[in-house]
Amino acid sequence: MKKCVFAGTFDPFTVGHEDTVRKALTLFDEVVIAVAENRKKQCLFSIEERAEMIRSVFEGEPRVKVVIWEGVIVGLLKKEHTPFYVRGIRNTVDLEYETADFYASRDLDSEFVELFIPAEQQYRHISSTLVKNAISFGTDFSSYVPEAVYTYIKKRNA
Repeated sequence: MKKCVFAGTFDPFTVGHEDTVRKALTLFDEVVIAVAENRKKQCLFSIEERAEMIRSVFEGEPRVKVVIWEGVIVGLLKKEHTPFYVRGIRNTVDLEYETADFYASRDLDSEFVELFIPAEQQYRHISSTLVKNAISFGTDFSSYVPEAVYTYIKKRNA
């Protein structure tokens, strides 16, 4: 069985993130979505809330597993017995960041394999920051997140 890991802060999980997972499912038997804690970011949602939202998006999809992870990604890859790490790429800024991250991770594990999945044109501008800004200004963000995430956020903020 081939599996990969797709990790991020996912604060919150967007339609771009969902698209990356769905594309990864065409390549892998299982996708492990790792909700990570980034101490440099001020998150709007707790790590448990983020994991719960993602689980609701993939409810009924047995090939998706959502985990909470604190630590370097190569540690999770070893725990999951896979060298494959999937990243969604929206633009050249993402590519530069992910390329640098790739070499740092490769230094920790020579078997590390990173796969870049380009974002669809209609998702290139969407980011979790965009969604958080829309939430804070009270503007519509329903087209930026999966329906299950939108429902969760609306209930939480009601």
